[in-house]
Amino acid sequence: MPSHESSGLHGRVPAAANAALRAELVDHARRLRPLGLATGTSGNLSVRVPGGMLITPSGVDYDALRPEDLVTVAEDGTWKHALAPSSEWRMHRAIYQARPQAGAVVHGHPTYATVLAIRRMEIPPLHYMIAAAGGSTIRCAPYHTYGTEALSQAALQALADRKACLLANHGLLVFERDLPRAMWLAREVETLAQQYVMSLTLGGPVLLDEAEIARVVEKFASYGLRPSSDTFDGER
Repeated sequence: MPSHESSGLHGRVPAAANAALRAELVDHARRLRPLGLATGTSGNLSVRVPGGMLITPSGVDYDALRPEDLVTVAEDGTWKHALAPSSEWRMHRAIYQARPQAGAVVHGHPTYATVLAIRRMEIPPLHYMIAAAGGSTIRCAPYHTYGTEALSQAALQALADRKACLLANHGLLVFERDLPRAMWLAREVETLAQQYVMSLTLGGPVLLDEAEIARVVEKFASYGLRPSSDTFDGER
C-alpha cells in the first residue's frame, strides 16, 4: 500500500527503459497461476535493475497486468508510481541487498509447499534435485506478518547458503540469477514438496546423505537452463 516511502524515488530507472525486461516479467507473472504457483492475485516476482528492482504491483490481476504497471523500487525503498509495489517488496529488496548473485525473485503460494509451510516443516534430501536450491534441505522460515521487515529478515536466515525456502503459514520464496531460472526453481521446489507430502503417506522417504547432495551441488554448478528456455538441463 502507498506510504511515505512512496515519494521521491532516487535513481529511478525511467518507465520507458527496460521494455524487454518489463515484457518478460509480465509474461512470467501470467504463468504463476497456470503453473500452480499462485492463486488470485497472490504471489509476486521481481528482477534486479540498476539502482533497485522492478516488481509486480499490489493487487493487480495478472491477466490485466501491463508492462507499465510494474513498479521500480529504489534501493532505499522509495518509488514513484500510481500503483504501489507488491506488499512483499521488502522481502525482495532484502534478497537483492544480501545476495549479489540474485537477479530475480519469485514468491508464491503453491499448494504442496504451502502445506509443508503450514506444518512448519522443511523439505529434507529425499531427491537429488533438492541440490538445485543449494544444499541438502529447504528450510522453513519462522512465521511473521506478511510485508514486514521481520519476515524479510527471517527469510534471509532461512536462505543462508540456499536459493529457496518456505515461509511458515505462508508459502514459497526463491531467487536465481535470472527470471527463467527463478521460475524453474519455484516449480522444482513445489515438485519436491509434492513428492515429500506423498512419500509421507507411505511411511516417509528414504533420505540421501549429505555427501551425495554435496556431489550433486558441485555437478549442478556446471549445468544450467537451455538457452531461451526455463527447462533445466540437469541430466545429460
